[in-house]
Amino acid sequence: MRLRVLHVITMLELGGAQRNTLDTVRLLPREQFVLGLACGVGGELFEEGEQLEDVAFFPVPELVREVRPLLDLRAFWALRRVIRAFRPHLVHTHSSKAGVLGRLAAWAEKVPIVIHSVHGFGFGPHQILPVRTAFLAAERLVARFTTAFIAVSRENLEQGVRLGLFPREKVQVIRSGIDLAAFTGAPDGAAVRSSLGIAPEDAVVLQVSCFKPQKAPERFVAMAAMLVSQFPRVQFLLVGDGELRGSLQRLAVSYGLADRLRFLGWRRDVAALFAAADVVTLTSRFEGLPRVLVEARACGKPVVAMAVDGVVEVVQDGVNGFLVPEGDVVALAEKVAWLLTHPERARAMGQAGRKGLAEFSRERMVAEQSELYLRLWRETVL
Repeated sequence: MRLRVLHVITMLELGGAQRNTLDTVRLLPREQFVLGLACGVGGELFEEGEQLEDVAFFPVPELVREVRPLLDLRAFWALRRVIRAFRPHLVHTHSSKAGVLGRLAAWAEKVPIVIHSVHGFGFGPHQILPVRTAFLAAERLVARFTTAFIAVSRENLEQGVRLGLFPREKVQVIRSGIDLAAFTGAPDGAAVRSSLGIAPEDAVVLQVSCFKPQKAPERFVAMAAMLVSQFPRVQFLLVGDGELRGSLQRLAVSYGLADRLRFLGWRRDVAALFAAADVVTLTSRFEGLPRVLVEARACGKPVVAMAVDGVVEVVQDGVNGFLVPEGDVVALAEKVAWLLTHPERARAMGQAGRKGLAEFSRERMVAEQSELYLRLWRETVL
């Protein structure tokens, strides 16, 4: 018998949780599993989800990221209909909204096994207290209906235990894996530099992230403003898009960065962009496991990142990059400046980052999830 597994995620946008989910659904062995995928409509990866082979694809228009009570109630009923149609033995949810509604729907439809992956939490100190309290209460409610949890970082695991979201025995760490070969075998970056009009002698500082409050890309703009006069031959590249784009562009203009800071939008040639960079940064307020830093390491690039959550499990301070306190843009700028003025040491750090990446492979991620699914099913039927 093949196990029927339904994955549920809010939106297939460009992001780590979404890439994680698509890779899992694509690579799980078909001789053991029948796969389904339910998600909201839209997002840069939606078409990729539609085109997955041997996967029952269920678009759920009512499933949106924003909290909208009436629409959320409709999404709950829509997910129940999906579950009735697909008849899963196991429902695996991802992201906050789909995690709550998907687990409630699975409980209501008496699905035997329900798993939730924690790709970072959807609540935190960046929110006002009533909102944070409501989100935490929702997570605690649906935790009662969850058979097992996956955390992509040890810090997320420990935080969930501290918050009472799950007991330690119900959660395990499974890293969010990447296609290591696509990044370790990336080109040298000369072609993408040429296409962007960047001279060979110029240095490049790069950040790849959504333009949303969690990622705090305004810190990258502020860092660039601190460094432009000291480094006239450095280009700053922001790859991504999102709700903050307009405010970021206005901020860049106010700092006089129009000709030094480039907004490249979403790109599919991220490996080539990493290869073209000299330093990669990440300015997030919170994270699950930052796949973008794993990708940068695989490309042999030193990184400077704010020491939050799973970041500290990817970056070894002083070995493959630098960690700075969350929110400390001055320290961020200082560490980037150090790497730019010590290019040989920076290259050595980049090469050090290539080591020890096996735990971040997508093949290992899928194998560990497959093992979890089968173990839970055996425990259910015995």
